[in-house]
Amino acid sequence: MASYKPVVVPSYPKLGEKITKDTLYWKHYKAPIQIKEFGAVNKIDFSPVPPYNYAVTASSRIHIYGRYSQEPVKTFSRFKDVAYCATYRDDGKLLAAGSEEGIVRLFDISGRAPLRQFDGHTKAVHVVDFLSDKYRIVSGADDYTAKVWDISSSSEIISYKEHTDYVRCACTSKLNADLFVTGSYDHTVKLFDTRTEKSVMTIEHGQPIESVNLFPSGALLVTAGGRYVKVWDMLKGGQLLVSLRNHHKTVTCLCLNSSGQRLLSGSLDRHVKVYSTTSYKVVHSFNYEASILSLALAPEDEILIVGMTNGILNVKHRKREGAKELLNKRRRPVYRTFVKGRNYMPKEAHGKNNFPEVAVAVMQDLNRRGTLKNALAGRNEEQLRVLLSFLISHVTDGRFAPVLINVAEIIIDIYMPVVGQSPIIDKQFLKLQELVEKEIEHQVELLEVLGMMDSLFATMARKKPTPLEEDKSDGS
Repeated sequence: MASYKPVVVPSYPKLGEKITKDTLYWKHYKAPIQIKEFGAVNKIDFSPVPPYNYAVTASSRIHIYGRYSQEPVKTFSRFKDVAYCATYRDDGKLLAAGSEEGIVRLFDISGRAPLRQFDGHTKAVHVVDFLSDKYRIVSGADDYTAKVWDISSSSEIISYKEHTDYVRCACTSKLNADLFVTGSYDHTVKLFDTRTEKSVMTIEHGQPIESVNLFPSGALLVTAGGRYVKVWDMLKGGQLLVSLRNHHKTVTCLCLNSSGQRLLSGSLDRHVKVYSTTSYKVVHSFNYEASILSLALAPEDEILIVGMTNGILNVKHRKREGAKELLNKRRRPVYRTFVKGRNYMPKEAHGKNNFPEVAVAVMQDLNRRGTLKNALAGRNEEQLRVLLSFLISHVTDGRFAPVLINVAEIIIDIYMPVVGQSPIIDKQFLKLQELVEKEIEHQVELLEVLGMMDSLFATMARKKPTPLEEDKSDGS
């Protein structure tokens, strides 16, 4: 009996990662610092004035951290239940926060006890913010209301009850001290003017809204709800500009970078996506170990902070330009270098889609032995779905196309009689057909371009007659 010979997996050229300016910019952060809070981190807010401390709201406490401190420099703990949405005023001197008790509290950064307490909501207050005149506060609560408060008198100025579900997010205009936006679980966003008794604009998002963010100009509004991030033109009456669906789970938070050219979104799928605000395409992505509830960027994007459901605060500091010399300095390997990866366990996702070379090599070997058709036949719906998904992912890859086109033809021959019995398989066959047709169109276009280039090169390479040849032709 012949000894077993393992399948030889051919080495294919690796496709390099596309390096862009955004890739270099967003990867220019140090290794993260992890800070454990007492509960899920529902809000992170940077002070708008130096030294740019930041407030973290988690459980029944608000912690104030310095830019480089891993321990709180100050704590506000005068809450009987969960605290929400601690937000700085524009001058960095006051801090407002909501609570599960339905009370809005105002703190002086230099003190500890609340300066003011605003009573009026009957259920939990999840969002608070300052109007740009600095003397009024906006709050939204689970009693379906949004209220405006006067700081000096601790009194309620006006109350709006137009939402039909929890009000969970809000933001104020930086240009107009009377305008603010609220988002609710009733799927709507409402624009209010404190000079009027009713909302001046209503926008239908389509899913329960978790976060809203106005651009500094006030012309564009970003809303997050469900798996969607949507951008609206406020100057055109709330016209939808773009709808983005790049997350796999609910989007919980939004943030603009200091220049306003990049939009960040955090989600329960453990990812932070970075979008260009000109093309609205994803230019970078961060991956975290738990579902994300809040995120914030320091001025000049120096610090990126993410708060998660497990109470972990992930803090990344931007590398300083002056530290490059230290980075280039050679160091001896430390102990952790040698033990790195000893406890590594491959994840379930590490399948044939992560290493297509192995799967293609097996298919190629089965075809050489004449048993490929037998191996592909007799598959149930789930196994056939996996095979078709693999073909859809890799059939247009030039490294694997010769083998996978043959596999696709065999699968079509075997399973054509059962087409129409499973909508999932039918959909994948159609997707495979569209993919192959599109690839053929690209190949035809490329051949046309190649023909044009051949003609061009032939014209350029045509030999010019020398003066001697010209004289001979004249003499004849």
